[in-house]
Amino acid sequence: MNKSTFVYVTFIRTTPERLWSALTTAEFMKQYWFGMHCESDWKLGSPWKLVFEDGRIADSGEIVEVDPPKRLIIRWQNHWKEELKAEGPSLCTFEIESVPDVSPAAVKLSVTHAIDRPESKFIQAVSGGWPQILSNLKSLLETGEIAVKARSKTA
Repeated sequence: MNKSTFVYVTFIRTTPERLWSALTTAEFMKQYWFGMHCESDWKLGSPWKLVFEDGRIADSGEIVEVDPPKRLIIRWQNHWKEELKAEGPSLCTFEIESVPDVSPAAVKLSVTHAIDRPESKFIQAVSGGWPQILSNLKSLLETGEIAVKARSKTA
């Protein structure tokens, strides 16, 4: 079966531990994810959900692989748009790698979001959202401020 895949890679001046914490701490996440946050205990097989500011569930799934602070894989199911929900679950992989011999300390963050269907509308949607979210994450960790204040209507 053909897959639809979105990959985003960025380098962030931080440590793997600090980046892991930023990806898995709800209160910090709200700062760069436009008020939304994830809830989970981040253990293998545990449930996971992405929650809107008003408490509605945007997406949910389960933790498929967890290796702090290096790798996190989430089974991801959309809930708030019927056409996206109908496509079924996707997998989102976060890979964190130290960048050796650089000062200040930096890490490479790779986010791969994939679904087992060609021309996925869900992957098209996340390909607009991830760059905004991850740009905010990078800026927040490096400067203390986010880059994008309001989410684009296309995301």
